[in-house]
Amino acid sequence: MVRSVHKHKAYFAFLGHRISGLLLGVFLPIHFYVLGLALEQTDKFDRFLKFSELPGVKVAEWGLVLLLAIHLSFGLRILVIEFVQWPTPGSIRLNWISWGVVFSVIIGAVFLAGVFGS
Repeated sequence: MVRSVHKHKAYFAFLGHRISGLLLGVFLPIHFYVLGLALEQTDKFDRFLKFSELPGVKVAEWGLVLLLAIHLSFGLRILVIEFVQWPTPGSIRLNWISWGVVFSVIIGAVFLAGVFGS
């Protein structure tokens, strides 16, 4: 019986890490552009700050924080897999996936509560 790799828990961790990395890579040039506005064109930066108060932008910021938490937790998992010798391979590393998802959801919830709670 052949087991599909695409249904394995580790495959979803792989996808989560790669997709979050790509989306964060798309975000960085936009972030650098806005930082440049803060240094050189303060009037445009002030308009951007007003724009950033919209609820849709706040939700997008939450998505960014969630992507950062996912990328961090699954990246740490990869480092553990690469550099730590486990006596029984498999189960401990798979538990890191669940803990990474829980960590990411908690970080996202705390951020969301902070943004919309104030």
